[in-house]
Amino acid sequence: MHDPSLTSRQRAYLRALAHSLKPVLQVGNDGVSDAFLHSLGEAFRTRELLKVRVLGSAPENARTAGNMIMARIPEVATVMTIGRIVALYRPFPENPEIALPR
Repeated sequence: MHDPSLTSRQRAYLRALAHSLKPVLQVGNDGVSDAFLHSLGEAFRTRELLKVRVLGSAPENARTAGNMIMARIPEVATVMTIGRIVALYRPFPENPEIALPR
């Protein structure tokens, strides 16, 4: 599921930016746990766009993990899900660095 506040053009722009990124976090045996969400929140302090890898041992698949993250962290949008990789976007509250197309 994608965030309805992002247009398809904005999502395509973010997908292009995310293409070269490496995953910064992994969802493992514990799934989308409080500890994982805390680490993700910390990662979003320094970047607006990041990738997460969902390991084969995780209880959820990548799409479900993305939906769970969107439900638990405000302002996060799933940009894309490819295989076990989820790209997530959350603009900085003040002075966003990524200028989205209209």
